[in-house]
Amino acid sequence: MGEPAPDSHPLDRLKRVLSLRDATLLVVSSVIGSGIFLTPGAIAGHLPEPGLIFLAWLVGGGLALAGALANAELGAMYPRAGGDYVYLREAFHPAAGFLVGWLSFFVIYAGTIATLAAGFSAGFSAWVPMGSGAQVGLGIVLVWAVSALNYVGVRWGALANNVTAALKIGALLAFGLLGPVFGDGNVENLTPLFSGTSKLSLVAFGLALSPVFFSYLGWNASVYVASEIRDPGRNVPRSLFLGVGLCTVVYLLMNGVYLYAIPVDAMNGVGNAGEAAARALFGGLGGRLVAAFVLVSILGTLNAMVLVGPRIAYAMALDGLFFRGVERSHPRYQTPAVAIVLQAVMASLILLTLESFERALNATTFAILLATLADVAALYRLRRTQPDRMRPYRAWGYPWLPGLYALANAGVAAVLLFNRPVESAVGLALLALGVPFYGFFAKRAQT
Repeated sequence: MGEPAPDSHPLDRLKRVLSLRDATLLVVSSVIGSGIFLTPGAIAGHLPEPGLIFLAWLVGGGLALAGALANAELGAMYPRAGGDYVYLREAFHPAAGFLVGWLSFFVIYAGTIATLAAGFSAGFSAWVPMGSGAQVGLGIVLVWAVSALNYVGVRWGALANNVTAALKIGALLAFGLLGPVFGDGNVENLTPLFSGTSKLSLVAFGLALSPVFFSYLGWNASVYVASEIRDPGRNVPRSLFLGVGLCTVVYLLMNGVYLYAIPVDAMNGVGNAGEAAARALFGGLGGRLVAAFVLVSILGTLNAMVLVGPRIAYAMALDGLFFRGVERSHPRYQTPAVAIVLQAVMASLILLTLESFERALNATTFAILLATLADVAALYRLRRTQPDRMRPYRAWGYPWLPGLYALANAGVAAVLLFNRPVESAVGLALLALGVPFYGFFAKRAQT
């Protein structure tokens, strides 16, 4: 069977209390948030036909699954807090792990938390009018309130996540199934799926995949809390596959009902496709109900992100490669308390400087692509350098599927780099900023 990897870091004080259901619903909540409502309008601007829109969401789900195959092997092999920080550290060098962890913590998670909080505040202002300053203040209060919930125990955070995940799955399935039956839509909006006359470019498809990828963000959420999942060799891979599969089905169903309600050309540029589709199907009341549900969905995803993100900083701090004190777990609540507070501070600072949802989306997506490409590289490296290490799960389709996943991610990253250079540069600059910090932390750890 080979040599087993230690189940957890020797200094890790977090307890294994999460079940397969908890881990799966953590993936679902991390993925299904605001993206499925707020991004279809931008996607329709790039893709002029229903079939192409379905294809983009199917490709996004397939690539998330391919990434899950790679992360399932890595997560089962190293069931520790920190996710890709651990994999890159083990595969290449502590510097590689640090830089990916740095990018994940400060850009992907703290940035996404800020984006979600801003989206909630903007949506809430439609019900209770408020200025931009008040919206930022509400977002900051929300970040700290959810952080406080996760501060007092992972079980409280997981319970809140399970409840919101069950509610959003049930509501989305009901909307997707009942909308075509009782709503005032038109099936002709879905035909023809492919006209064969559109002049679609690979660049346009790549730009459409950026918001799709953002909407699948969080498919690997359970690997970051692997040190708190019971029987991780079995439950980490299962949570990834079940979560990604369920999210892909829901996304395809939702796009079907959107297009049944609104033709592609009318969807182009729509800010909230879910609300617009509900209004078209059921009138003003339906739109208001979906608008309220969007806020609940965002809250669920925000909670999942707040739960996951601190484990990255916590894992780096356990190795002495982060700010002192971040490795401390709360003696009573057994949570990475200092890391939770640090993440809330960073998200609040980002909220104060956030300019727009779309720009934040592209910057975050570019960072995600860099991190997931690094994960695949770690899989190949560990297969070669540690062939005898025990692997409770081995990635299906290796080496072809992980390679295809890496190529697709690299292609979308290249499209973003050349067509959204400012947003991409933000991710690269923050990655480069981690280099001197690594030098400082590494030198301090040696003394």
